[in-house]
Amino acid sequence: MRFLKQFLLVAAVSFVGATGVQALGWNAPLTLVTGVVAAALALATYAWVVRKTERREPTEVSLKIAAGALGRGVLVGLAMFGAVILNITFLGGYEVRGWGSVSGTIAIFGFMVAVAVTEELMYRGIVFRIVEEHLGTWLSLVLSGLVFGFAHIFNPNATVWSSLAIAIEAGLMLGAAYVATRNLWVPIGVHFAWNFAQGGIFSTSVSGQDAPQGLLDGVTSGPALVTGGAFGPEASAYSVLAGLVVTAVFLWLAKRRGNIMPRRGRTAPAATLAA
Repeated sequence: MRFLKQFLLVAAVSFVGATGVQALGWNAPLTLVTGVVAAALALATYAWVVRKTERREPTEVSLKIAAGALGRGVLVGLAMFGAVILNITFLGGYEVRGWGSVSGTIAIFGFMVAVAVTEELMYRGIVFRIVEEHLGTWLSLVLSGLVFGFAHIFNPNATVWSSLAIAIEAGLMLGAAYVATRNLWVPIGVHFAWNFAQGGIFSTSVSGQDAPQGLLDGVTSGPALVTGGAFGPEASAYSVLAGLVVTAVFLWLAKRRGNIMPRRGRTAPAATLAA
């Protein structure tokens, strides 16, 4: 019951926020402000409903660790996509033709703030966290990863491959980030930086979605297995490889820190203050 209460309430707030952001037509200042406000409302809603349904403080979104954990997550996300786009460029699949749009970059920034926060609250904060209590870490990572990946199957230009790719490089990886740190700020930072680097910096398609031009006037061309095709670099084999590498690192950290939860075992702490 608490799963439904938490998920439906956060999803409803997220839907309203996303609708508001999309209705602005990529107006730079309004999209920036609305995206940040939508993220803040979703965070406040999540914290409130967790307190009400679980009778505890939602330390996984504690503001005490937000800045440092977000920063570390952003660095990981930027490094991940930087490695992916560098490899695609090396094979001739990406080209920068000049500068893009500053206003587009600002609008994408605001939009991606809302996307990263709301999706991490729903899929890692609620779906993965609660399922993990019953099924353990390993099975929950697989299930929540698949749910997250195939939630993108209805996106423009999506395929079964692109959904599987997202399940691996994002669903598994972001779940592993949560397990390793037991907070949501790190996966939020990784998620935001990954998305923003794609659209806001390199002007590639993000999960098949249309968006204004980002900071660079960049174009992709070549085999879809390399570039991701019309769906964007998330459907590239390089993204899957990068996701697997980062997932392995996070899971190594999780095991080292004793954060792996066995199936039907004793419940581990919901969050720690160490990122």
